[in-house]
Amino acid sequence: MILFELRCGNDHHFEAWFRDNATYDSQVASGAVVCPVCGDVRVAKAIMAPRLNRATGAKLDAHDTAQEMRRLLGQIRSAVEASCDYVGDKFADEARKIHYGEAEARPIYGEASADESKALEEDGVEFARIPWVGREN
Repeated sequence: MILFELRCGNDHHFEAWFRDNATYDSQVASGAVVCPVCGDVRVAKAIMAPRLNRATGAKLDAHDTAQEMRRLLGQIRSAVEASCDYVGDKFADEARKIHYGEAEARPIYGEASADESKALEEDGVEFARIPWVGREN
């Protein structure tokens, strides 16, 4: 896995993990990588200093890795909450209305069951599942 610093066409910066560079290229080309702040799909790599975790006989600390993952997921949560409308358990209905032009196009977030998510996928509605971390320690 590799972590890239990304920038959207509106100059918002964010990070994303990819299996490798080829995965990044294909996901960006297909429009699957979206700015969490504004929803822009015009995404490119930002200038960054690469940080590769390579095992050199040193033991990887699972606790530190888990803490870092939790911190990053917390940043994602904060960005979503700051830039999207919360629609609660009406997510599937509202996403479908936006998809078909029956409601104002805007970024939303909320909850959907596995069945609702599958139905949205079958209808061609684009959305992403995000692991939602709690605010407690």
